[in-house]
Amino acid sequence: MQLLLSETAYLRVSDRLATLGADLDVVTVNTAGILKRCNERIDETSVDPDIFWVSLDIYLSGMMPSFIARILQGTRDRWVQMFFAGLDSPVLTELIADGVRITKNSAQSQAIAEYVMCHALSLLHPIAEQRRAQETHEWKRISFREIGETRWIMVGLGAIGTEIARRLHPFGAHLTVFRRNSIRTALAADVRPTSDLVHHLPYADVVVLACALNDETRGIAGSDFFKAIKKGSLLINIARGGLVNEAALKEGLERDQPALAVLDVFRTEPLPYDSWLWDHPKVTLTAHCSNAGNSVLERGDVLFLDNLRRYHSGESLLHEVHISELGHDTANNRRLIEA
Repeated sequence: MQLLLSETAYLRVSDRLATLGADLDVVTVNTAGILKRCNERIDETSVDPDIFWVSLDIYLSGMMPSFIARILQGTRDRWVQMFFAGLDSPVLTELIADGVRITKNSAQSQAIAEYVMCHALSLLHPIAEQRRAQETHEWKRISFREIGETRWIMVGLGAIGTEIARRLHPFGAHLTVFRRNSIRTALAADVRPTSDLVHHLPYADVVVLACALNDETRGIAGSDFFKAIKKGSLLINIARGGLVNEAALKEGLERDQPALAVLDVFRTEPLPYDSWLWDHPKVTLTAHCSNAGNSVLERGDVLFLDNLRRYHSGESLLHEVHISELGHDTANNRRLIEA
């Protein structure tokens, strides 16, 4: 079996690849598009992989378009391990339609869950006000609301949502999950269909968007959403920018519906320099980096190696994607192919 991966990823896992006992023809590619086997440059004509590893460094280095093109040019039965967890990219639809097996990546979930919890706790507790009192040498008693007394809504309960719920649970907060199916979980007090969301927003102190972007969820946080959301609440979006109508969010912030917003994803990325979001006093934003935890790469490596072992031995693969799961946001996510 021939495996194609980035030169960078190979340097991380070469020792572990050797211990798998698989008969692998390992080919690497660098940012200049140079193909190598055993550190020796090889000709394009000898490359037709069975296995492709689209690791995070493929995306960050700008190699994604050429790598995807190479997958589509393949003539063998192909399996591709992706770096991302979301299913809304048209890349997936295109590859599956071409007969490619796809497995997604859950390695980012823990990091994103920690991002959500850290931002939520820092805003629910008056840490900034406490710091200002310290800076002015003011001996001031500052009250705070206990996390265990808060009510949370989370839209979506995939790998990321589950990790968020797992971290919230020990605090004793009340969590209601909104999702496509009504399968219950011990991590939430209630699970309801997404169609019921607007009726529950007036009672939630924190609303987290952690769902896929598809025809059902696109623009879910629109005018009705922000008219219903509780005054003084906190909105966190770590899913997709297309879930939020940014104009409706701006109007909502003016009414304190919500009072604060934490945004890691946007309709247009990178966020334009002149966007109103940069300087809004009620918005905390980051550059789509809630997944930038220091252990994400290593967890991704471990997952790929486990799936490679499974693939070699004919076992079922972890996190395999099926066509019925895919979203349809082809207009806003084409950048994964064309970036």
